[in-house]
Amino acid sequence: MRKDKKYSIKKTDKETLRKWYSLMTVGRALDDRAPNYLKQAIGWSYHAPYAGHDGIQLAIGQVFDKEHDHLFPYYRDMLTALSSGLTANEIVLNGISKATDVAGGGRHMSNHFAKPAWNIHNSSSCTGNHPLQGVGTARAIKRYGVKGVVITSQGESSVSEGYVYEAINGATNEKLPVLFVFQDNGYGISVPKKDQTANRKVANNFTGFKNLKIIHCNGKDVFDSMNAMTEAKEFIETHGYPVIVHANCVRIHSHSNSDRHELYRDDYEMNYVQEYDPLAKYRRLLIRYNRFTEEELQEIEQQTKDIVKEAHKVGLAAPDPDPKSIFDFVIPEAYVSEKYPEGLHNYEGEPKKLIEGLNETLKAEFRHNPDTFIWGQDMANKDKGGIFNVSKGMQQEFGPERVFNAPIAEDFILGTANGMSRFSQKLRIVVEGAEFADYFWPAMEQLVDTSHDYWRSNGQFSPNITVRLASGGYIGGGLYHSQTIEGTLTTFPGIRVVYPSYADDAAGLLRTSMRSKGLTLFLEPKALYNSPKAAAPIPDDFEVPFGKARIRKEGSDMTIITYGNTTHMCVETADKIEKEEGYSIEVIDLRSLSPLDEDAILKSVKKTGKVLIVHEDKIFGGFGGELAALITEKAFEFLDAPVKRVGSTYTPVGFNRILEKAILPNTGKITEAAVELMKY
Repeated sequence: MRKDKKYSIKKTDKETLRKWYSLMTVGRALDDRAPNYLKQAIGWSYHAPYAGHDGIQLAIGQVFDKEHDHLFPYYRDMLTALSSGLTANEIVLNGISKATDVAGGGRHMSNHFAKPAWNIHNSSSCTGNHPLQGVGTARAIKRYGVKGVVITSQGESSVSEGYVYEAINGATNEKLPVLFVFQDNGYGISVPKKDQTANRKVANNFTGFKNLKIIHCNGKDVFDSMNAMTEAKEFIETHGYPVIVHANCVRIHSHSNSDRHELYRDDYEMNYVQEYDPLAKYRRLLIRYNRFTEEELQEIEQQTKDIVKEAHKVGLAAPDPDPKSIFDFVIPEAYVSEKYPEGLHNYEGEPKKLIEGLNETLKAEFRHNPDTFIWGQDMANKDKGGIFNVSKGMQQEFGPERVFNAPIAEDFILGTANGMSRFSQKLRIVVEGAEFADYFWPAMEQLVDTSHDYWRSNGQFSPNITVRLASGGYIGGGLYHSQTIEGTLTTFPGIRVVYPSYADDAAGLLRTSMRSKGLTLFLEPKALYNSPKAAAPIPDDFEVPFGKARIRKEGSDMTIITYGNTTHMCVETADKIEKEEGYSIEVIDLRSLSPLDEDAILKSVKKTGKVLIVHEDKIFGGFGGELAALITEKAFEFLDAPVKRVGSTYTPVGFNRILEKAILPNTGKITEAAVELMKY
């Protein structure tokens, strides 16, 4: 037990002890009843029993202040949710996935408790990913100088995930108000913790971290847990930097209803965990120290039965989700341009390079919205502004609170963007997701999670983030510096993917991205940053809507559909063929891959009858396959030839310029394919 204890069986007032016992009995009754819903085919098809974690979970909820704090629970945190203020009705509605579930209307897995209106955040099933988001929220609390602590909760085995280390490293480096709770029950499903870490207590893995306090407690004991959590929160409020509370628990039941713990736990251990049941211990203390009589406790237990019975009744009567609602809240409505509804302009000013368009738009939007932030690798080191200097001069103008460097940890960059955007919907976050798009893969876990946050929360939370990525080849970069990744990114609903090829479109799409709610992947063709052929006049207020293609050259005999680096090659090809062969070729620059301008594509195909799809990515598995399928499905009767594609070879991109030239598309390859298609 803790020396500086504020709570004990003798000191704590009777009303508080009564409230705790009520919460604990209601929680345990629901915990025990949950498997029956599955057996009766009512729901709760995933349930992770919390029994044995009672002390620490009660304490988490009791120190949580919904007016100022933010809570990121994990899937075993049923009593945490109840102790934080959720009702038994709300727990059941979540468990059996009803439309009135406050976490997400039945869209997310059962046992994932949340109430976004109270800052109890809807976390995903990806084990241990939410501490990164909690760190981002804590960053916003510190930046805005408001009261509040972020509490993240997880099992000890999830701490093996690399992004947990990223979260704690970032929180300690930035001195952020985060309380990390490790609920240690000794197992990661069936894997004992000795197979996870050399330290018996995983929190001790972090003893070398500066700006970090570690507190150990008995998570089975209500009073020790309350004292530990109170001490931790007060320490953060006083000193401003993070605390880990490591709570030693037991897991009384199987990991979940799909696990059979008798296959890996012997009778001795099974008897041991039953003997150390925290609820039974708490009840014995209440009697032993004459704080309650047996009759008084039985009265509370009867009230618990009534509460759970009523919750069951409410749950069964609640409506199921409407299957027609599946398309609601996939992605928020985008910012609408009134002056440039088609993303076109007649401005005839001095042409600017693509990198200038991006840099000037970033600065203009930072002036427009003071709640805009940007970070990434090499973003703000003296006069350097990103690996390509796209953010040059921004920190000097807007300061290190809004423009700052991040560790070389892509998951951290995007995870904290997700978390910071949770603080307020007025925030707009821009990140360089990686120095090159090829390095973005470590962030994919956070990208996938973020992509369905809006849908998963039933529209309660929108991650308002623009992820900038320098993409593509033609720079002699080879592996990890010249790949394209849009073929993968466009497979995720809940993400916009744009890929401009001219300076004005880059500026206009960036402005729209930064003013819109939702997640946008902004792919920048780095080979065109300083290219004269990508330069264009840019109106100061230019905006390009999502899902609007641009006709770069009108024609009547064939359509070339393209985007990014190959757009300029396709225009050159069309001009060359028209001059030499007399064919009239239309070139469509998609600009936006998701959403896609289907109308522009189909209108052109119906006009020309022949289609050549050109992109830098590999043909097999590339985005062009979706375009070909769309055209074949919706305009087949208008085709006079098969849809043809030009792209990279099905190989990595080589470093030597000779290899790169053999692999990537170029004007010669496009011209050859176009002529062949015209003569079909």
